[in-house]
Amino acid sequence: MTAPDDASAGRSGGGASSVGAGILLSRLSGLVREIVTASFLGLGMSADAFRAALRIPNLMQNLLGEGVLSASVIPVYSRLVDTDSEEAGKTAGAIAGILAAVTAVLVVVGMVAARPLTILLTPGFEGEKLDLTVSLVRIMFPGIGVLVLSAWCLAILNSHRRFFLSYVAPVLWNAAQIVVVAVVAIGGSTEQSLANALAWGVVIGGVAQLVVQLPTVRSLVPGLRITLDRHRPAVRDALGRVGPVVFGRGVVQISGYVDLVLASLLATGALAANTQAQFLYLLPVSLFGMSIAAAELPELSRLGPQSAADMAERVERGLGRVAYFVAPTAIFYIALGETLVSALFERNNFGPSESRLVWLVLAAYAVGLLATTASRLLQNTLYALDDPKTPARIALVRVVVGLVVALALMFWFDGFVLVGTSIQSETSSTTDLFHLGAVGIAVGSMCAAWTEFVLLRMALRWRIGQVALGGGRLPEVLTAAIAAAAAGRVVALVVQDPAPIVEFIPAFAAAAIVYLGMTRAMGFTLREELSGISGR
Repeated sequence: MTAPDDASAGRSGGGASSVGAGILLSRLSGLVREIVTASFLGLGMSADAFRAALRIPNLMQNLLGEGVLSASVIPVYSRLVDTDSEEAGKTAGAIAGILAAVTAVLVVVGMVAARPLTILLTPGFEGEKLDLTVSLVRIMFPGIGVLVLSAWCLAILNSHRRFFLSYVAPVLWNAAQIVVVAVVAIGGSTEQSLANALAWGVVIGGVAQLVVQLPTVRSLVPGLRITLDRHRPAVRDALGRVGPVVFGRGVVQISGYVDLVLASLLATGALAANTQAQFLYLLPVSLFGMSIAAAELPELSRLGPQSAADMAERVERGLGRVAYFVAPTAIFYIALGETLVSALFERNNFGPSESRLVWLVLAAYAVGLLATTASRLLQNTLYALDDPKTPARIALVRVVVGLVVALALMFWFDGFVLVGTSIQSETSSTTDLFHLGAVGIAVGSMCAAWTEFVLLRMALRWRIGQVALGGGRLPEVLTAAIAAAAAGRVVALVVQDPAPIVEFIPAFAAAAIVYLGMTRAMGFTLREELSGISGR
């Protein structure tokens, strides 16, 4: 197998490092936002309303935003950057103009149709919860529309191998929400007014995220002029990819909205718990799956289908790095997730029962974590091979599997409640306690993630050859991860301090020491894995 060009490998490695650094900072700021939100809103009615309201206009960002623009624009634009910079600038301007026009129409429609959209996507909401959700949706739609334009900046910057700025820009989005809710909370407020403040923070943060990227984009594309020219060959090529990519990415996103609909039918707290668990679940997906996949896409696109051997080596190397970081995270979430959730969120309106519910949902999601993360790289490989249709078909299968499993389990799980630290069957006297229906939704998502990974791997087999989950190192890292989680669990049981953070820190330290020590003995060192990402 021919090794990839050293310079190209270095560029993609450095790109992954930049993406990872940017995502790490944005996710850390997002974690602070989640802590602040959970502290003031808990898992009550306002929390359900805010999280549902954020997801509804977010459908526009998911269908037209980062993932779709990256998969449809980068393969076309990155080739033009290397061959015809003038045409690249005209293509970028035309795509920006068309995107802005479409987004503006969708924002207006979304604000006008906020109530029917909310009823459609949260059929279990009614009364005050429904009214609050509708109000929040109307506030947030313009802010999410701006985020779509920010995703265009990301596609342009990534094509020029400028990764860090586009992925760190969401720090401003998170910071705006934190500042706004903190100011309102200091002045004294209700949960409903805090939810409204968060919604305005979404709008302010979206504008800031776009504005901070524009100067660099203008410097990279000096001849940029916004037009609606749909007739340029490169523009037609990019727009032609949008349909299949929107279908593929959109079907997966629809899976998330199916979860939203299902969670709205469950007891209060299910939707907020599901969203908080998803935040932690998606953290390693973003840090390792997105960073590696996003940095590889421009390089894989430049190689093209004629370099299958080089592509296979890149993919397998990436899958190995993913496994090294993600496998222990998944095991840690399962074994020590409750300690983690307690340390992060327990304060004010968020107590031990809330922590246990979020952990149970997180543990179910975590079983599919490695599959979800690895699938990001496999999807981008197919996009680089000019095949956006296969991921779309596989995504449809994923949604069906997730929906069927969730429907089979969620209402059965909802018949169980948390009573203190124990799980009991619901009785007439336990109606105000937290139900476990959200766990059934997470199990459905886990089954869907593994289905998608298996099908994507099969689709790539005849194009570039067989690639192994974990790059062939999965047994070793899983063994080390299980031993590390066991060590952390023992330490947590010994400490058992009333302050969750006091219990969490030594447990995490013990797990990390054991994992790093065992993997080093197996021949994998943290320094080598990080240098593999950074390209040094």
